[in-house]
Amino acid sequence: MKSAFTALLAVLCILGASVAGAKTLKLTPAQPQPSGLKPGLSVVYAYGKGSGKDIKFLNHARSVLQAGAERGKPLRGLDYRDTNLGENTLTSKSDQNVAAQISGYIRFDQPGIYTLDFFTNDGLDARISGQRVGHFDGRQTCDSTYQYDVEVPAAGWYKFDATYFNRLNTSCLMMRWAPKGKRMQWVPNSAFGRK
Repeated sequence: MKSAFTALLAVLCILGASVAGAKTLKLTPAQPQPSGLKPGLSVVYAYGKGSGKDIKFLNHARSVLQAGAERGKPLRGLDYRDTNLGENTLTSKSDQNVAAQISGYIRFDQPGIYTLDFFTNDGLDARISGQRVGHFDGRQTCDSTYQYDVEVPAAGWYKFDATYFNRLNTSCLMMRWAPKGKRMQWVPNSAFGRK
């Protein structure tokens, strides 16, 4: 028993060190900087239909999006708290088996090192200026992703893209940020823009 506990502790230390030791990702501002952006984020949806068409992983979400996506009502930002059973996922037409491709921009008002994370139910692959800043490939209740540290070299707009899916029951999608070492806060909807 003692050796099993010691082995588990060693694995947890290695995992913790690898996450804590992850390098800071350098973001690149959008070039040229966009002007006249509308509030929120653009989104297209696709739906898994029928037996065996459940969206369980990001590759399933990408497949149904490639097979035929439809434009959805823009997202107000990334402030979609955990829903109740039967409530639609984000701005989609369904509460289950929803895949979404989200795009737009996020604005950082100050340069510096930021810590980012997301709360998601279910899967998410989020990127800012091409760098992966949020990832979970599977199914979970509304819970956080790993935190990522990013270097923002200049204030301004940065390209934001995400693939997201919700399989069954409830859904959520939210984002937090903070200057490194500070308390995490929800990203305000006003930080997002779309063409």
